[in-house]
Amino acid sequence: MIIETTGLTREFRVRDGLRRRTVRAVDDLSLAVEAGESVGYIGANGAGKSTTIKMLVGILVPTAGEVRTCGLRPVRDRRDLARRIGVVFGQRSQLWWDLPVRESFEILATIHGLPAGEARARTAELVELLEMDDFLATPVRQVSLGQRMRAEIAAALLHRPDLLILDEPTIGLDVLSKQRLREFLVAERREHGTTLLLTTHDMGDIERLCDRVLVVDHGRLAYDGTLDGLARTVGAQRVLVVDLATPADDLTGIPDATHVRSEGGGLRQHLAFDAESTTAARVLAAVSESAEVRDLSIEEPEIEDVVRRLYAASR
Repeated sequence: MIIETTGLTREFRVRDGLRRRTVRAVDDLSLAVEAGESVGYIGANGAGKSTTIKMLVGILVPTAGEVRTCGLRPVRDRRDLARRIGVVFGQRSQLWWDLPVRESFEILATIHGLPAGEARARTAELVELLEMDDFLATPVRQVSLGQRMRAEIAAALLHRPDLLILDEPTIGLDVLSKQRLREFLVAERREHGTTLLLTTHDMGDIERLCDRVLVVDHGRLAYDGTLDGLARTVGAQRVLVVDLATPADDLTGIPDATHVRSEGGGLRQHLAFDAESTTAARVLAAVSESAEVRDLSIEEPEIEDVVRRLYAASR
């Protein structure tokens, strides 16, 4: 098991006006992540995600409970654990700000005790896959945000860790930079079997990178399963969008579907349906009996809305 927690709890003492009170950021959290899994760890701001990550890597000591990362106790075995994990925090850098990117890689390779030949080969591999050759000689402070994040992920993977933890890795990146990072991470996991734990507010990251989702609410695990299962749990619906050959009245009365809205004077219509009780094909067939369909698409549930519904249902 790569990650295993039992009853993991972390409390903080905070000042509230003139009084001090105890806040439980992580509350009796038990979970397990097996080698090779790709897991999204999501929740609202303040739900306990970053606190959990800090306990997994040994930055914070749990108030109660047990935690093992790569079979090690994170605080006691922190030095050994550093050789087994890679961590990227979107707002913090592990690179040396005034040094060229290449020199940061050389320093990190030395810190991890990589043989010179292995370090050169791994650096060359990452430079090629992440398209970093153009800025290797540039000081870190002068590269763009997208370039820096590619370099940060390369730095975290330089020593081929068993576990890669990414905390908001695509925050602030443009669409192209996000796409490059996502494609690389999919390939890295496929090639090397790296376990991935991802926390993010960008649900595109979760949808494209993760097989399993953990949702945390006020420090407690609210859901553990697939994205599709999460949508089904809260009754989120898919939406069939049809473009019609000619304008039509709102398509109400379609079996097992609900008209959501119309656009373009009735040329485009949105119909919500429950994938558990019907299929897009059945809804489309019913629509085709009433109007000529020129094009169609399926909109999946917005994950932010799904998580919001889950929170509401659990209270």
